[in-house]
Amino acid sequence: MSIFNGQRLTNETFKLDIQRMRQGWYSDQYFVNVEQMLTVLGARGYRYQGKFPRLSGPALDDLDVGHMEVEMQIFTYRPGRTLVVGVDKALTMLRHCAGYWDDSGKFVQTYNELEVMAVHDGTLVNYPPIDTPGSGNLRRVQPVLKIRGRYRDFALLETPVLGTLSRSSRIASNVYATLSAARGKPVLFFPARFDAHEVQAADGYAYDIAVQRFNRDFRQHVPSIISTNAQGDWWGGEGAGTVPHAVVACFLGDTAAATVAFASVLPPDVPRIALVDFNNDSVTASLRTLRAMFERYRICLEAGKEEEAQRYILAGVRLDTNRSVRDINVAPLGDPALDMGVNPRLVFAARAALDHAWKAWDLPEAWRMRARTYCHNVKIAVSGGFSPQRINLFEELEVPVDYYGVGSWLMSNDMDKGTNTDFTADVVRVKVNGTWTDMARVGRGPCDNDALARVDWRAWETDDDLA
Repeated sequence: MSIFNGQRLTNETFKLDIQRMRQGWYSDQYFVNVEQMLTVLGARGYRYQGKFPRLSGPALDDLDVGHMEVEMQIFTYRPGRTLVVGVDKALTMLRHCAGYWDDSGKFVQTYNELEVMAVHDGTLVNYPPIDTPGSGNLRRVQPVLKIRGRYRDFALLETPVLGTLSRSSRIASNVYATLSAARGKPVLFFPARFDAHEVQAADGYAYDIAVQRFNRDFRQHVPSIISTNAQGDWWGGEGAGTVPHAVVACFLGDTAAATVAFASVLPPDVPRIALVDFNNDSVTASLRTLRAMFERYRICLEAGKEEEAQRYILAGVRLDTNRSVRDINVAPLGDPALDMGVNPRLVFAARAALDHAWKAWDLPEAWRMRARTYCHNVKIAVSGGFSPQRINLFEELEVPVDYYGVGSWLMSNDMDKGTNTDFTADVVRVKVNGTWTDMARVGRGPCDNDALARVDWRAWETDDDLA
C-alpha cells in the first residue's frame, strides 16, 4: 500500500513464482538447510539440550526449538534517509509462501498465523549515524517490517523479501536524491538499458513512488516520465521517448531530416524532441532541426491545416554528448569538467542559439513574433552521465536545462557514496514459555517505528493462490 493511494498491490500485479518460492528456489541455501532442520526437529519432538543459553531464570528443558516463535525486524542501514519501496511485494511473498509442506506433499499456508507490522511504500526512514565514521547505530534503526510467528514458516522468504526491498528502495532513494538536486525539474527515467528487462516494472514503480513523494514533500508537480511501457506496468504509466542515434545514422547523419520524418509519422501527442549531438555540433543540428520543423509548421497553418501543424511543433532538443568528446561549439579551457560532454557552456550556447534563431529567418512581419514564441518554447533536455552532484553544479550555475535524463546512476549501490541500500533482517526476540524475550545478536536490539501498522490480510483475499 503506498502512502499516496491507500491501495495494496497483490499477486495480480507481481505474478510471483509461488511454487518455487515455497520450495526455496530463490532462497540462500542456508535458509533451506535450517528450514529442513527445524522441521525434522519439530517432528522428532526435540527439546532444547544446550548448556550455555544466553538466558537465565526460566526452565528451558521443555523448549520446543523446532516450533520456535520469533520476532524478526527488517531494516536498512543506508546512511541518512531511505525512501522505502517493495513492501507490498514482500507482504505478497508472506501471504502466498509462508507455511510448510505436510506429509502428503500439500502446502499448508500459515500467513494468517503471523503477526506482521509494516510501513507503506513511500515511507521515509532514517538510519542515524554515530561517532564512528562510516558506521551507524544498529540499536536505533527504523524497521520497515516486523514479523512474529514460527520461524520455520517464513525462514525461506528472508532472501527474496530483503532483495525486493533493497532493489526497489535503492532505486526510489536515488531518484528522490536526483529530483532534489534538480530542484523541481523533471528527471527522465533512463536506466532500462543498463539492467535485465525483468526488473523494469519494479524499477519503474519505485521511480513513480519517488516522484510522488518528492511532489508531496516539496509541493511540486513534477511528472513521471519513463522510457518503456514495462516501467509503467504496475501504475499505468506509458513509455515516452524521441529518436535514438541509430535512426539519425539511417538518415545519413541528418538530424533535421530524421526529426521531420519522425514528426510526420508519430501521433501529435508524442513530444518531438530532437537528439542533436550525432555530428558533435549540437548547436548547428538544433538550428537546422528548428528551422525545418518551423517551416513545416508554418506551411500547414497557412494552408489551414491546424491539426496537421501540431505534428511539427518542436518540443525540445536533447544534448547527449559523450563525456570523452568536446562539442565543437565549446572552446577548450583545459579543464575536462568544463570542456567535455554535456557541459554548462554547451547548454548556454544551445539556449542562446534557439532563442535568437528566428531573427535570421526571412519571414513576413506577421510571422516574426510567432516564430519568436516558437523558438523560445523549445526546451532543452540533457543526458549522459548525470548524477545528483553533477545536476547540483548545473543548478548552482543556473544552466538553462529543462529536463535531466538519468540512467545508470539511479541503480548506484555504493557504500562510499552513501547510496548503499541493502536491507537486513534480525531476530530480536524469541518466545520462551509464552513470554517474548529479547534475543538479538550483540550490538543490535528490538526497535520501533511509528510508521509501522498491523497488516490486514483481507487485501489479498481475492488473490489467486496458484496452489
